[in-house]
Amino acid sequence: MAVEFKTLSMMELRNSPGDILDRVYKKGEAFIVERSGQHKACLVPVSLFFPDIPKNKVNEVIEEALLMTTENPVLKFSDEKELEIIFKNIPGNIDVMIRIILPHGYPNTAPKVYATPIRTDAPHRWQDGSLCIFGAVTSWNPGKHNLNSIMNLSKEWLMNYENWIKTGNWQDKGVVND
Repeated sequence: MAVEFKTLSMMELRNSPGDILDRVYKKGEAFIVERSGQHKACLVPVSLFFPDIPKNKVNEVIEEALLMTTENPVLKFSDEKELEIIFKNIPGNIDVMIRIILPHGYPNTAPKVYATPIRTDAPHRWQDGSLCIFGAVTSWNPGKHNLNSIMNLSKEWLMNYENWIKTGNWQDKGVVND
């Protein structure tokens, strides 16, 4: 995707930041910010990084992640050009980080969820190590599921994982799996 950058002085940005950000978001404009004759930074729409995800979905997920303040989310742009949302402080008895990856095609493609560190022999994971969360991957419904539901399912998986470490059994939805 070709992007045409306009030069924007730091003074222009300082005088009307809200207007400039609206132009970036609503009109898709991109700017190179200049200060003291040097190019310092770029302002581009977030959707530029995720061209196959609807703009409103990208913003919705980011807003939802930032509202989950108790989990301290970190947002990253992966090498595969996918949005990663990392939650470092998950409440529970084990110290685990949850990483949710929104793949190309999201929300019609289910996100992948990883937990680290966990034991390599932990059950209920896919071959790539992502968590096998009932209802989130095999039955992903973009109209029903969102980041909050994925976090709730991830926390449920972690409770089952803690139980599995203690007992050797995986209890899921009232069914015990050895």
